[in-house]
Amino acid sequence: KMGNAESNAYQNHLSRFLPEEQSDIDGLFDTLSGLSGSAGAKNAKAAKKTLLFFCKMCFLLFLSLQAHTREPLPEPMTARLYNGMKSIDLPGKSAGLGEQIAKEQFVIFMSNLLKGNADEKISIIMRMITKTGGPLKGKQILEFTEDLITSVVHVLSYRKELKGWSLENTRDSSSGVKALASELLSELKLPDGTKPVGSQLLETNFDQSVIEDWVYRVPQISVFLSVVIRQGLHVLHSLPDQTNDILNLVPHCKGIKGRGVVSLFDIPAIIYINSHLPAEMQHKWQLLFSSRLHGESFSQLCAHIVSKGPCIVIIRDLDGFLFGGFASHSWEVKPQFQGDNRCFLFSVFPTLAVYTYTGYNDHYMYLNHGQQTMPNGLGMGGQHGYFGLWIDSDYGKGHSKAKPRCTTYNSPQLSAKEDFTLDAMEVWAVGDAPESAGRKGKKSILDVDPQAQALLEMAGKSRQSEGLREPMEEDEGGD
Repeated sequence: KMGNAESNAYQNHLSRFLPEEQSDIDGLFDTLSGLSGSAGAKNAKAAKKTLLFFCKMCFLLFLSLQAHTREPLPEPMTARLYNGMKSIDLPGKSAGLGEQIAKEQFVIFMSNLLKGNADEKISIIMRMITKTGGPLKGKQILEFTEDLITSVVHVLSYRKELKGWSLENTRDSSSGVKALASELLSELKLPDGTKPVGSQLLETNFDQSVIEDWVYRVPQISVFLSVVIRQGLHVLHSLPDQTNDILNLVPHCKGIKGRGVVSLFDIPAIIYINSHLPAEMQHKWQLLFSSRLHGESFSQLCAHIVSKGPCIVIIRDLDGFLFGGFASHSWEVKPQFQGDNRCFLFSVFPTLAVYTYTGYNDHYMYLNHGQQTMPNGLGMGGQHGYFGLWIDSDYGKGHSKAKPRCTTYNSPQLSAKEDFTLDAMEVWAVGDAPESAGRKGKKSILDVDPQAQALLEMAGKSRQSEGLREPMEEDEGGD
């Protein structure tokens, strides 16, 4: 009966995988059990067991053999994966298995985490957080989430899956890991709907139903676990996935390779901000403007970002705060607000958060230059003189005003001081460039005289020379 029950569990969960996926999973387990045989089989009886089991030592040995120089997964996450496999109860399972993992446990673990619903994932995740089970403190969940994000960054770098980004051309990820973990944890809600914050959150006990609800509402947890398993164990990594979650987890990076610039973004922030973009824009980011490459000039900024499609702007003030916004449309120099309700503001440091449209007004994005009668600068949200994010045309000065929140995006003050001094700035085009961005021809007179351009816009005249612009230099591919 025991054999039949285990066989049924094994077959039911294995049937969730495509034939080629089943072969991949079987191959991984055979490798692990083979290592178990070579590492610990002392007699024929033990050797026979290796057809069905592997142990923790073999799991670690497998990863170290894969790695050669460094492990594809940090040790804390390896231990958590092993504990998750070990926690799966099988009908009639012998209590004498010790540290061994049965094939049924291995297959059910892979099936539940890669193919299962929140209910199936949660009991395993609970045991990955702590081996003892029971209610979990917020501090334990935070430590698990930080380990998970650290492992995603590590394994994507190890497997060369960062798509042109690298740990060398982005900010150090350690603060980003903590910021993203805190942001994801802020979604934990008690049964009465309240969200504990700060030290209260870390000391609060959360039961299984609360954590199940959290995993269901915070899709990054399941996506990150899938990345860790697929890339960390090198299983199912090359097979087509059912969703685009992993495909567009990190966008392809263009325009930074070989230029000696370290982006203001870190990998966790890139992953998080990218997940909030419209789906059709998540596959590629291209650097359009960097104050360290192109100079601290508002004219240079406009020249590099106008008519280049949707963009992400990120700013660092002199106090080290990092923040910015997503512009859903091409920036155009004109004295009216532009964009639509897909625009948002965000903070990267000291906190990581995205602030979306409230419906209060349509002051999504604004860019003006060289006029006497209207404000000159780049702004998002709020109103003239009181933007959620503002860079003055007198480049180097800006403000982020919110008392207590920006009307358009419900964002708080993003900078350390309400009126800030700009330290560095980047603008990234996202998605595919509009056709107009690549047109060849002579530079428009409107680029030289933005006031004339603005007057035409106010008069409702079309811009006849729009198609006669010189294409901005396009950087080499950074894949």
